[in-house]
Amino acid sequence: MDRAAKSELVTGLNGVFAKTAVVVVAHYKGLTVADMQKLRSQMKQAGATVKVTKNSLTKIALEGTDVASIQPLMKGPTLIAYSGDPVAAPKVAVDFAKANDKLVILGGAMGTTALNVEGVRSLATLPSLDELRAKLVGLVNAPATKLAQLANAPAAKLARVFGAYAKKDEAA
Repeated sequence: MDRAAKSELVTGLNGVFAKTAVVVVAHYKGLTVADMQKLRSQMKQAGATVKVTKNSLTKIALEGTDVASIQPLMKGPTLIAYSGDPVAAPKVAVDFAKANDKLVILGGAMGTTALNVEGVRSLATLPSLDELRAKLVGLVNAPATKLAQLANAPAAKLARVFGAYAKKDEAA
């Protein structure tokens, strides 16, 4: 990789670190190419990204960003997973690490907050932004549905009463 390509990579990574919500760092030693492809596809489906870069270039890109606290984790064969959703990357990484013991989560960062392994696992247990939005819409929708049911209930009761009287008259 020539100097211009390295500079371009550092600039690109710096932009990613500046706008991402969460970054997870993990060792991937021993993962096969098929495993890496599976991890990448799972991350992509969740709206996250996985990158394997040189640690020295990643450290340079981290300088001056909120997630600079992950610099000490950049030792050995590391990968970074990041996403705009604070839950997507940790959730996929933790689930993948459970299924494949070759992926070892080292930690991460969410904004200026450094995360240890337990912090990443805690984030993974939270509901995603889409799930929270769905719950919120459900909560907002529920009162309107109940109001409509209450408004229709008296009319339905009257109809049943009239129906009962009509059947009683027919029987007599």
